[in-house]
Amino acid sequence: MPRKKLVVRAFLSILAGASLVTGLLYGAPPTQAAPFYDDVNVSGEPFRGAGPDGQVSGYIDLHSHLMSYEGFGGSLMCGKAFDVRGVQAALRDCPDHGSNGSLAWFENLVSKGTLTGTHDTVGWPTFKDWPSRSSRTHQQAYYRWVERSWRAGQRILVNQLVSNRTLCELYPLKKYPCDEMDSIRLQARRTYELQNYVDEQSGGPGKGWFRVVRNPSEARKVIEQGKLAVVLGVETSEPFGCRRIGDRPQCTEKQIDDGLDEMQRLGVSSMFLCHKFDNALCGVRFDGDTTGLILNIGNFLGTRRFWQADTCTRPEHDNTITPANDLTAVLSGPLAHLRPIGVTLPVYPKPPHCNVNGLTDLGAHMIKGMIERGMIVEIDHMSAKAADQALTILEQAGHPGVVSSHSWTDLGYAHRIYGLGGMLTSYAGPADGFTSSWRRAKQAGDPARLFGFGYGLDANGMGPLPAPRSGNEADPVRYPFTSPFDPNVTLDRPRTGERTWDVNTEGVAHYGLVPDWLADVRTVGGEEIITDLSHGAEAYLRMWEDTRS
Repeated sequence: MPRKKLVVRAFLSILAGASLVTGLLYGAPPTQAAPFYDDVNVSGEPFRGAGPDGQVSGYIDLHSHLMSYEGFGGSLMCGKAFDVRGVQAALRDCPDHGSNGSLAWFENLVSKGTLTGTHDTVGWPTFKDWPSRSSRTHQQAYYRWVERSWRAGQRILVNQLVSNRTLCELYPLKKYPCDEMDSIRLQARRTYELQNYVDEQSGGPGKGWFRVVRNPSEARKVIEQGKLAVVLGVETSEPFGCRRIGDRPQCTEKQIDDGLDEMQRLGVSSMFLCHKFDNALCGVRFDGDTTGLILNIGNFLGTRRFWQADTCTRPEHDNTITPANDLTAVLSGPLAHLRPIGVTLPVYPKPPHCNVNGLTDLGAHMIKGMIERGMIVEIDHMSAKAADQALTILEQAGHPGVVSSHSWTDLGYAHRIYGLGGMLTSYAGPADGFTSSWRRAKQAGDPARLFGFGYGLDANGMGPLPAPRSGNEADPVRYPFTSPFDPNVTLDRPRTGERTWDVNTEGVAHYGLVPDWLADVRTVGGEEIITDLSHGAEAYLRMWEDTRS
């Protein structure tokens, strides 16, 4: 193992060991459960059935991670989406964060850009510092918070099962091995366990509001019953072990075929080919800024190659990576000649940047296998080159099952996605920015098809949730309010334990504030955007039905 990698791991192990000892001494949960108070603050029965035209109604989240706390080795994320012992067991901080959060070096790094910092670690029932829109490792999708959104009118949630072997290996604490597909299997099992848990609270098998669906027919029936249809997706960096070391793929076509068959048995309906790092299937769309610097190192540790980029010659491009300046532009040309012999350096030409790696033969094989199985291709996180090649395969097959679920593809491809019959949803951000994304998407839509819109909240995805809208003092969300999607449902500020949240000041601190955020979206975008969001579930079902026909 390289000396630098050993030093990094040793340093991280020291930090984690100190964190764990402190957590065990000072951060243990109370021996007696706190008084239970968990109020979604919603009144009125959720609507059910289809409209006079046979269409279902409801808004859709195409991208969140309910079970990511079991990913990355199982010790990186704090808290759970549910726990059979109750909320006091589910909503706890990580023991290695210490008594005041000062040892939460990874949380501090990804949330604040520094290894130092503190936060209140009590969690239930006071929640002084978390959940919050800016925390990256604390639970944001406790099932009761998701329930509040369902009651307000959400009818589809795509639960993306996620992990990353490299991050798992670098983080010293872990409950499970770092095999990504084992983690995906575990998270799928946890999703079905949550379904059973909700059923138990609702009177028995099949009676709960949280229903995992395997096909559009099941989803339509669930929605017509007024329940939440949960679709399983996979967003992982090495699907079926398809890592690439240098130029050598670590998987075969048979592994891909067997893996796709297994995913269907688990109930998975949509998949990404690559995520954050280049792999044996496709080149990745870069992250920018400081995050990109860190992930580029991760790409090197995982593949023995830094990201490789040229100045784009096509309109569509990837995110700009650093360093890229006049000096690196001079150096990048000669250094590019070293790529064929496996030498790469993180030195880049002037933007716009395009990853030199596109879709591989194995990646094309996987897309064709997904087409044969009637699965939905997630095009986000593919490099611009790979996305172009993937769309060409889908167009040749006439396969409408393609989505961009959280703004990780170049919008220049929107016309092609809509032309196939696919769907775009925007990464959830402040109400005014999200409304602007909706307008751009609608301009690219196919007028011959029903236009439905949605969001990718990316809850528990180590990204920020929507901030309060700037300047909202003049027209805030006024509590209590009527759901924009169901006139029979009224919502007040959500409360868990001793903590009450307000979207006007805190934004989307957790999933339960999604309805409040969408009420603010209505303030900016009016009834037109609410209509298009209400069509989100129907538009997705039509795309899924066409995919399987």
